[in-house]
Amino acid sequence: MNLRNIAIIAHVDHGKTTLVDALLRQSGTFRENQQVAERALDSNDLERERGITILAKCTSVVWKDTRINIVDTPGHADFGGEVERILSMVDGVVVLVDAAEGVLPQTKFVTGKALRLGLRPIVVINKIDRPDARPDEVLNEIFDLFVALDANDKQLDFPTLYASGRQGWADAELVGARKDLSPLFDLVLAHVPPPKVEAEAPFRMLVTTLEYDSFLGRVLTGRILSGAVKGNSTVKALSRAGGLIEQTRITKLLAFRGLERTGVEIAEAGDIVAIAGFKTATVADTICELAVETPIASQPIDPPTLAMTFSVNDSPLAGREGDKVTSRMIRGRLFRESDGNVAIRVRETENADAYEVAGRGELQLGVLIETMRREGFELAISRPRVLFRADPQTGQQMEPIEEVVVDVDEQFSGVVVDKLSQRRAEMREMRPSGAGKVRIVFHAPSRGLIGYHGEFLTDTRGTGVMNRLFHSYGAHRGPIGGRSKGVLIANSAGEAVAYALWNLEDRGPMFIDPGTQVYEGMIIGEHTRDSDLEVNPLKGKQLTNIRTTAKDEAVRLTPPRRMSLEQAITYVEDDELVEVTPKAIRIRKRLLNPEDRKRAKKQAAANG
Repeated sequence: MNLRNIAIIAHVDHGKTTLVDALLRQSGTFRENQQVAERALDSNDLERERGITILAKCTSVVWKDTRINIVDTPGHADFGGEVERILSMVDGVVVLVDAAEGVLPQTKFVTGKALRLGLRPIVVINKIDRPDARPDEVLNEIFDLFVALDANDKQLDFPTLYASGRQGWADAELVGARKDLSPLFDLVLAHVPPPKVEAEAPFRMLVTTLEYDSFLGRVLTGRILSGAVKGNSTVKALSRAGGLIEQTRITKLLAFRGLERTGVEIAEAGDIVAIAGFKTATVADTICELAVETPIASQPIDPPTLAMTFSVNDSPLAGREGDKVTSRMIRGRLFRESDGNVAIRVRETENADAYEVAGRGELQLGVLIETMRREGFELAISRPRVLFRADPQTGQQMEPIEEVVVDVDEQFSGVVVDKLSQRRAEMREMRPSGAGKVRIVFHAPSRGLIGYHGEFLTDTRGTGVMNRLFHSYGAHRGPIGGRSKGVLIANSAGEAVAYALWNLEDRGPMFIDPGTQVYEGMIIGEHTRDSDLEVNPLKGKQLTNIRTTAKDEAVRLTPPRRMSLEQAITYVEDDELVEVTPKAIRIRKRLLNPEDRKRAKKQAAANG
């Protein structure tokens, strides 16, 4: 059977996964009456809740006697590690762009990587049915983007389709028949070349993704570059440098058929397959016949830019809500994650109960923490810190710089420019983007963006859109101010009382409700001043024979400020931790005892 391998790449939320659903339905992969969840490829609970793709998925359809392997890739920059590896498996890309939002940073990020690999794109302008669609302007933006990314003449001569993934049609004309997706299927067959393979050469395959299966163990997925492989045969794994990692028997050989992964007896060059049986081999390693000595060259991957410490939860409430609380369990889970996700790096620290986890950004690490808490883990998480590196020539300290693209109403542009300038960002471009909005591009240090997103939404009254992307390492930009407000710290343990919280409201906004379990050292609110304040949230009204409890019922509390996991992680300072359990997210001081905190402060002052 003929074969095509394509990846669908786009900015987050531009409709990739919805389009793949429609392709699966129209190719006959689903029966007419088959019940399939919307966004079938987003099988992970977090993906469904957030409406984003986190893990790359592979599926395949058959169209006119040709098998088309389709890879749906993540669109968020924090999961770029997935995107880079996937592109080495395919021979063509479908660049999907929202007809209203146009080209955004992630489109640029992924398309740039695809063009550098020499892949010829098919452009699909999606969501044409949106009332604010502007397809002609978006097409010009895409052409300008390709030029800016040094696309060659063949890549610039790209075919374009207009589509609605939700309605299930694509058309070469803006006002066309709009029947179904057959124009897209036919264009893939005509425009994407079959895989270039050496059918007669020995078997070689580059591992591009890894996952753990409770029945099969480690499952390695990649495209067969040359030769053929049979289930149950003995093969070996080579490192990027060419060293032997291990030799083993293939316990299961799997191919992608529709949404299913099916066992096959033999797989040939060009196909994308998954192999089980290896104990150590990982992403970027080469699986091959025993006679092969040279590994397949693999793409370098952008480095992690942010690190957090994951440690055992040692709060007074530890162990009440989760069943995975020991450092051994946390260690095993983190190292298993780093095995399958090359964008995450885990290292042991001097403290046996704590591990440093480095990744691409707050969202990526936030997703890992959220996944772990749903699995029953309890953790204490530190504030994220940026990973610096030394310039190889000068020895000067370099820090990660991100490209930040902000779309805001004109009235809010001043406050955004001011706030980002305070965070050492440089404005690179500012232009009107229509409908009273302005698009502003900054180059900002990653550490200046930690915790800024919530402030940005407040400043723009929830109307602003901010997109971030790793740009490069640049010279250190100097000190950046931290959180401007102090916190309210509980000085005793028990259940918070409504009357006490009501009395504390003039000190600052609360983070907790009445009846919440608190402990000494737990942060229960934000102080209106820049200093921390210890308070008693348990103090009820003093009763006398004149004053009764009846007035307590009339206490009207301002609703507390609820923080998401990502907000809590970026809110805390270096002397604070986020306590994460399956049922709660709490903020606390690292040292719970006030005397210990005073001593640590004096010592820090003495050390300069």
